Amino acid sequence: MKEFDKNWEQVVFALIVLTVAFLLGRIIRMILGRFFNKAAEKLKVDPTRYNFFKNASELLIFLIAMVIIFRSIPSLRTFGNTLLTGAGILAAIVGFASQSAFSNIVSGIFLVIFRPFSVGDRVKVGQLYTGDVEDITLRHTVIKDFENKRIVIPNTVISNEVIINSTIVDEKVCMFIELGISLESNIPKAQYIIQDEGVKHRYCIDNRTASERQKGEHQVMVRVMGFTEQATQLRAYVWARNPNEGFDMKCDLHLSIKERFDKEGISLAVPVRLVTYKNEPLV
Repeated sequence: MKEFDKNWEQVVFALIVLTVAFLLGRIIRMILGRFFNKAAEKLKVDPTRYNFFKNASELLIFLIAMVIIFRSIPSLRTFGNTLLTGAGILAAIVGFASQSAFSNIVSGIFLVIFRPFSVGDRVKVGQLYTGDVEDITLRHTVIKDFENKRIVIPNTVISNEVIINSTIVDEKVCMFIELGISLESNIPKAQYIIQDEGVKHRYCIDNRTASERQKGEHQVMVRVMGFTEQATQLRAYVWARNPNEGFDMKCDLHLSIKERFDKEGISLAVPVRLVTYKNEPLV
């Protein structure tokens, strides 16, 4: 009778542990679901790809519950030790074989948490890769460059690089139009032409503050950056709504400004070299 009661107590204990594990797993799954849904909305990715973590967390809780049951019931303890030993060896083998994949997944989680970029952002990764973020997965990030090629970068690599994000807070971008005019050219006239062409462009926006307008600063600021042996260096600051429009505007302005310069007698700087020939006596 005592043996029957003891066995019954063990069964009840196992049922209680499994019930607690089930409830705890559901709660954690719900919390993770809300977190990943919010992160996926900000990253503009499909939240279903993070279901793996919700399932894995629930499975981990059940495994912990099974360990508690096997370790608490004497008749199952020996069998549980054997299972744990085998599982430990298997986990070591799998972990060693999947170090790279696991590190990429962990880096993917950090991208979800800290959100250095989202799908659609224009980024520069390190010194080599520039383009628009097309997709973010748990293992890699896909960037579409300006040649319509896809650059697949492992998350561990992109997490260790310096990332320049042009759209993380404000999509507006200031484009530098840098030109060198000849030293004989009229600087105020050249500045006026650049400003006039800049304001006329369809993508140019007015990004001046109220105080800058009160001071009378022009919408397109053109500064003299310095002088070289052949040129007066000018830099114009022209604002656009986003990097795509800014790039198109910069290319268009290079052409239109050059055409206006040619019409109005402003010469771009041309390198000049003086070559001296020495008359050497013939032998």
